[in-house]
Amino acid sequence: MRAVVTRVKSASVTIGGKVNGEIGQGYLVLLGVGPNDTEAVAEKLAEKIVHLRVFEDGEGRMNRDIAAAHGSILVVSQFTLYADLSSRRPGFSHAAKPELAKPLYEYFLACLGDLGFPPEHGEFGADMQVASVNDGPVTLLYELNPES
Repeated sequence: MRAVVTRVKSASVTIGGKVNGEIGQGYLVLLGVGPNDTEAVAEKLAEKIVHLRVFEDGEGRMNRDIAAAHGSILVVSQFTLYADLSSRRPGFSHAAKPELAKPLYEYFLACLGDLGFPPEHGEFGADMQVASVNDGPVTLLYELNPES
């Protein structure tokens, strides 16, 4: 799995002109699923994100996790994170097929909920408009696979 995690002041995802998910302070997570990903990978990634310490403490250091910051999470499926960029026109054959990706995306959402952060989210496979006010900016890339 690949996840781009951005610390935000606010973020939202809109589908068909209607806001589908919206948060204040927290994380915007763009999530891509690879063909070899498993539920164990989704669980590990959810734990890493929930325990990530990038919110400032009283001394201005990135030392607090999302719970301490009273933040929320917005997750948007993003198969383009697995783009093959070897030519000018990206190819997407390295992304998981929808029949694998959608259940793992939904499982990842459930894992976040089980960890105390039921996420706001987009809709798998939908044409979405994502807006965010990045904070910092702080943007991190996670890449986990069954071997990691």
